[in-house]
Amino acid sequence: MLITPDPATPAGAAIIDLATLMDDLQARTGEWPGAETADILSGWLSRFSFAVPTALTAQRAGRAWVLRRWDRRSEEVTLWSDEASALASLAQHVRSCWDNVAGTDGVPLLPPADDRTAVDVYYGPVEDRCDEDYTLRAYDVLRHGASTRRLSLSDGQACAEANSAAVFHPMEGTDDEGLPCIEIAGVLVFAYLDADTRAVRVSVHLDTTDEQVLLADGTVPVQVDVEDATVFTSPPTSPAPTPTGWRARLGRLARRATRPGGGERRGVVPETAGCCEGPGPCHEARPPEEQRAA
Repeated sequence: MLITPDPATPAGAAIIDLATLMDDLQARTGEWPGAETADILSGWLSRFSFAVPTALTAQRAGRAWVLRRWDRRSEEVTLWSDEASALASLAQHVRSCWDNVAGTDGVPLLPPADDRTAVDVYYGPVEDRCDEDYTLRAYDVLRHGASTRRLSLSDGQACAEANSAAVFHPMEGTDDEGLPCIEIAGVLVFAYLDADTRAVRVSVHLDTTDEQVLLADGTVPVQVDVEDATVFTSPPTSPAPTPTGWRARLGRLARRATRPGGGERRGVVPETAGCCEGPGPCHEARPPEEQRAA
């Protein structure tokens, strides 16, 4: 079966370029002279890299906090996704044991409400701790992945592999100057609550996009959807229907999500305006029902 090169991929565009060069040579000379053919192939092959990776690349997939707590009778090690959660767990333990230290060496009868303060007061200075102590340290969570990965937006399997390798970069705390971000194929997508615009804000950064995702002109095809509406497409063309049913799948996932109060979340566009990166809101805010009726 003949293979049709995809001009939307760098490799496909390169193959089409080679075919054009050879057609031009045939038109000029009526044949493929060996010397000129060798020159064309030499220049064309220089566009490719045939290096074989010799080692796996360590990728940072997140961070975990390891809490180790021990006393005379037991030792416990637990894993937490953030420092505050680990500290809250430790504070819960010290409050349950507060009667052991209450009223001694200036320790108050009741534990402080602040988690860190409660822990510090309970354990006391590091040099005075004997049989009861703890450690709380952060470690990067790493995974090994191939340094090169075949990737094409027209290949469903390749896209699925890239999607499964996506990495979430959370904020390290409220003082962190960064923002929560998901990274996939080098694309950075930030989603966060913005007090300045009073909106949920989504920002897409394409500077580090994997070159295998680039179109022949060096741009990145992007489509942004809010609920069931496509609000941005680049290049500005109508997307072809997809047989994978991803839109219906997203709708089902949205309907399965629940509100904090327990009510089911409906998959509809909210009444108030959403905010996307761009010159204006994704949806115009609509007036209340009674105003529309009037």
